[in-house]
Amino acid sequence: MVKTEKKMHGFRARLDYTLKHNYALNRLFNWSASTFMKIWGCFIPMDKHLVVFSGHTRKYNDSPRSLYEYMLANPETYGKYKCVWALEDPDSVDVPGTPIKVKADTLAYFKYTLRAKYWVTCVNIERSLHYKKIGGRYLNTWHGTPFKHIGNDAGVRKDYNFGSMDYFCYASEYDKNIYMRAFRTRENAMIPTGLPRNDELYHTTPEEIKSIKERLGLPLVKKIILYAPTWRESTDNGITCSIKPPIDVKKWDKELKDDYIVLFRMHAYTNLLLGLDFNETLRDYSSYPSINDLFKISDILISDYSASMADYSILERPVLCFTYDYEIYRDERGLYVDYEKEMPSGILRTEDDVLKYIKTMTYDEECDKTRKMIKEKLIHLGGNATKLCLDKLFEK
Repeated sequence: MVKTEKKMHGFRARLDYTLKHNYALNRLFNWSASTFMKIWGCFIPMDKHLVVFSGHTRKYNDSPRSLYEYMLANPETYGKYKCVWALEDPDSVDVPGTPIKVKADTLAYFKYTLRAKYWVTCVNIERSLHYKKIGGRYLNTWHGTPFKHIGNDAGVRKDYNFGSMDYFCYASEYDKNIYMRAFRTRENAMIPTGLPRNDELYHTTPEEIKSIKERLGLPLVKKIILYAPTWRESTDNGITCSIKPPIDVKKWDKELKDDYIVLFRMHAYTNLLLGLDFNETLRDYSSYPSINDLFKISDILISDYSASMADYSILERPVLCFTYDYEIYRDERGLYVDYEKEMPSGILRTEDDVLKYIKTMTYDEECDKTRKMIKEKLIHLGGNATKLCLDKLFEK
């Protein structure tokens, strides 16, 4: 059974990759599937009290989770709505309340999307198709401030069109302009809220940090480093979906074990490639459900092209850019930011650069650089995004 599921996952990953990178095939598939969905939808009445939620990578996470749990906590306002969660593996996920759980991208999933008046996602409910009904309301929070090219700015596809979305969140003019160009979102759909998932970061307390560390069994006397690189799509035409960072885990253990704990938050396949021998210094938190918990307890973030750098900047703590493949990534994928000039640490090309930077930096100065170079430029809005989004979605 497990082998069959792995084969199906691999097949779907290759299919997704092929459709994403073969323009002609993608257009043919989208037109055919969209036409079918529109015809099918004519026979399914809209339910004015049904809401479909879809998280990042088909999991119970991200801003849709924040919005759902806010609705759950305020039954006097939202108790009349029925909720559906689209998930990769519904049976293995505990979702609070009594939502309908449906396997993503199945006929049942698409039937619920045709029935529901409200769609909430951080990716794309329609799965690149176009079949939203007249009268439906579609909220997309997206899943992070972009540093790397996205949508029509990246790759061979130039047909991203989010024009059917009624509400699309942004945190500053920086990401607003990118979304409008890269996804063809309508300007009157853009709502100045920030990300709902980040609201809690604005209210972090020392007591909460201590509580999380104790719950996770982390020593209070050591500093925490979070390594959370971006997901790399492929280096071999879609055969696999990740690459191996140039990290010598034994060296990291030797250099950092006296003062630090390093939490690795990476794609599961990347961890396999690294062959990490986790110990008291190096710990695997790739499957830990709350990235915000890890942000809150971490004194330093190491990343590369990930939106996590913008999220983490809300806390105004050091951000290090371990961009060992900077020129290749910039030239092949494309970046919106000149890392050498616009990122706090500049470009750290080797693990030796990273380890040296950690040991020699002045912590308060790095915090100040994060605030000035990332937060003040990219994150102008936030802290109350959840309520603002729901007010918009359900406004009369």
